[in-house]
Amino acid sequence: MALTYEWKITQIKKTTNDSVDNAIIGTRWEVKGIDANGNDGLFTGATPFTLDQINPDNFIPYNELTEEIVLDWIKGYVSGSNKSTNYWDHISDRINKQIEEKTSTISNVEAVNLPWAPTSGSSIEPTGSLVV
Repeated sequence: MALTYEWKITQIKKTTNDSVDNAIIGTRWEVKGIDANGNDGLFTGATPFTLDQINPDNFIPYNELTEEIVLDWIKGYVSGSNKSTNYWDHISDRINKQIEEKTSTISNVEAVNLPWAPTSGSSIEPTGSLVV
């Protein structure tokens, strides 16, 4: 099923030390998958970043960051080519399962209402015998 995804940052963790000022070292985020009928599923995640991942030549000052920039980092981390951090299949599976649960009818049937139960309203007498 084709889904549209909406990403949102819900929290950022930052640090300052001798070499960097206000560097992002962690994020909390959520991604919502929406199917063509408007049914949705939500996955919340957290992505850490380490100071050794910072490239000083491409460092973006905190006050110049946008949600799009940080989301690109997160998306690259969770769905990029690095197999050790890529868990997009898990994310999309969880979202699809939530949508499936919303769009499927699941009923628990108690033992007294099973089709073969004498109290189920069936007028058919059981046939055969149990051989022990």
